Amino acid sequence: MDDLHDLPRASGLPGVDRRIVSAFRACGADPCVAGAARALSRAGEHGAVWLAVGLAGALVDRPRRGAWLRGTALTAGAHVAGSVVKRVVRRPRPAHVAPLVGTAGRHSFPSSHASSSAAAAVAFGALGARAVPPLAAAVCVSRLVAGVHYPSDVAAGAVLGALTARLGARWMTGGPA
Repeated sequence: MDDLHDLPRASGLPGVDRRIVSAFRACGADPCVAGAARALSRAGEHGAVWLAVGLAGALVDRPRRGAWLRGTALTAGAHVAGSVVKRVVRRPRPAHVAPLVGTAGRHSFPSSHASSSAAAAVAFGALGARAVPPLAAAVCVSRLVAGVHYPSDVAAGAVLGALTARLGARWMTGGPA
């Protein structure tokens, strides 16, 4: 039942969500795409790649060490916020596709990978880390290809993360909170 054409035609957002995740998951049939999705999903687990980027930035960019560390804290905070909302909403992960990766939990809304990735894109992007936004987008897409999130999970997580980082931007750069 994970073939896009075998899905029953559900209507509304749930139906669109199911069809889109099925289409992305079908891309994972290519071994190269599946490998990339697995690697990106693992790197984004608990925001690990973003914590590493933030700490590396703090080590390399000594004049802005505090901003890098505060951006790292905002990124971690966005991940925690996503995890908290996930425990409240308790939306099940897609069951109509076979996942490419294991997950830390059973719930999918919002995507904590997307929360931490969007927060990193905003926070570290503001510090000039140009590679972070495209990598963050790739981590978000990997969750769809891996079949462990609906598009609305990823979109909500990205909004939560970007908002978290944006609200903390003045604090991050050393201004008043």
